[in-house]
Amino acid sequence: MLYRILFVGLVAGFVAGLAMAAMQQAKIVPLIAAAEVYEAAAEPHDAAMEHAHGMAGEAAEWQPAAGFQRISLTYLADLIVAIGFGLALSGSFAIRQAVSGRVPDAREGLLWGAAGFAAFALAPALGLPPEPPGMVSADIYARQGWWLGTAFATCAGLGLAVFGRAWLARIAGLVLLVLPHLIGAPARPAGNDAVTAAIAAHFVAASLVTSAVFWAVLGLSAGWLYAAMEKSRDALARHPRATT
Repeated sequence: MLYRILFVGLVAGFVAGLAMAAMQQAKIVPLIAAAEVYEAAAEPHDAAMEHAHGMAGEAAEWQPAAGFQRISLTYLADLIVAIGFGLALSGSFAIRQAVSGRVPDAREGLLWGAAGFAAFALAPALGLPPEPPGMVSADIYARQGWWLGTAFATCAGLGLAVFGRAWLARIAGLVLLVLPHLIGAPARPAGNDAVTAAIAAHFVAASLVTSAVFWAVLGLSAGWLYAAMEKSRDALARHPRATT
């Protein structure tokens, strides 16, 4: 079982990570580059000089160089994140099988992928939509806290609403789904964004579409591979090799 969890998580995560990285390079990276142009143009001259040369006695902040270095590091980060989600998903499949006796397949994997998209992309985006460079943002720690709380509450809420047998559990799940949005995301401070509204809107749409493709590929590939390995195990159990 542990081998299957690791194998499914690694392979499905690798495939989904490649799909996500390709989508990012095609749709999101050009928007980031355009937003950075606006951000640099809106930067005051003295702040730009300080950013370029660094403060006296301090090393300049490292950034990946444009081109191969930036693309390769982005691909690597995408693969690490995707494999992590893949392992979590395959582990969830194993728990699902152990509790219910049902083996997840590609169809059920797609449903799990839709739940992952809802928990880690759609629900947080309702309060904190993805932002390109040059946007005025709330405090980063407040945003991270609300994002994590929303993702956790959505995961727990979906689990209770779908798998809960008692009505009380399902009602609690629905409450968890709406609770982060009743609390509200951290408010953005007053100020003018450096980027245009069109770039910001396109960035939100591209980010959500990329996330949807990632979770669909991850759920489908993980579910199909998990079921295929279960069928292979059953076939070997029914027809063991003859021994001499």
